[in-house]
Amino acid sequence: MTANPVPFVLLAKDIVQLPAMRAEPAPRTESPGAAMASHWQEYAIEAALLGVFMLLACLFTVLLFHPASPVRWLVPDPFFRRVLMGLAMGSTAVGLIYSGWGKQSGAHFNPAVTLTFARLGRIAPRDAAAYVMAQFLGAVLGVLAAMLLAGRLVADASVRYAVTVPGPAGPGVAFAAEVLISFILMTVVLEVSSHPRFGRLTGLCAGLLVATFIALEAPLSGMSMNPARTVGSAVWAHHWTALWIYFAAPLLGMLGAAELHLLRRGPQPDACAKLHHQNEKRCIFCEHRMAQGTSRGPAAL
Repeated sequence: MTANPVPFVLLAKDIVQLPAMRAEPAPRTESPGAAMASHWQEYAIEAALLGVFMLLACLFTVLLFHPASPVRWLVPDPFFRRVLMGLAMGSTAVGLIYSGWGKQSGAHFNPAVTLTFARLGRIAPRDAAAYVMAQFLGAVLGVLAAMLLAGRLVADASVRYAVTVPGPAGPGVAFAAEVLISFILMTVVLEVSSHPRFGRLTGLCAGLLVATFIALEAPLSGMSMNPARTVGSAVWAHHWTALWIYFAAPLLGMLGAAELHLLRRGPQPDACAKLHHQNEKRCIFCEHRMAQGTSRGPAAL
């Protein structure tokens, strides 16, 4: 999840810009090891993006929910505080997706998203594995950065390192809720990104869903949709309650969305794994598709 995320108002020009024409990348001929080594920047970016996201998640949780925070007293209603949290993290997600780093790596910052794109054949298996490892590392380091900045405030019982745990309704409801929101998110990402006119709005749609889910679904499961995000908090909180939910449910929901997408639209040979594709950054996903002989050019993302 380094610079602070760009607010919505500064992103308007980038979001609505017309798609730029880009030259087709030449097929890669180097060995798998050399190709993987040449993609280290994307791997590092994925770690940094989720690190920033987790850092801000912890700091916003302190700001909105710690008893010593004036915001908690100014906004006593928990629901409205969740709305504010949703707006904060939704805008963070949008800022990261449309940032220069997000444009280069594709801004997955979620192992479930990366593995879903791998299932669709949009990312090489070796790159998917490296992305997943980087995402877990970034999440752990992001919470560590929050601890260094906010100290004991992050460890307070009202914050608990921004852990995600099942709500009062129990693990079963939490699991079902995580499956549902993960399915909705990936369905929207795949459908919007496949549209030639609205593909550039994929990141904005994803951010709006993050904001909505935090406000409405968080009491059920803590609103994770992201195994690395959950582990990043759990490592420092030593809180592993129902960890299986946050691994199984996002994967089940997103892979289910991918299977439905394949049934409806087929493999889409031009599709890419970037949430924002129309930019000047290189694309390791299109390189992979060209090397496989399955892409005719960049997707309308």
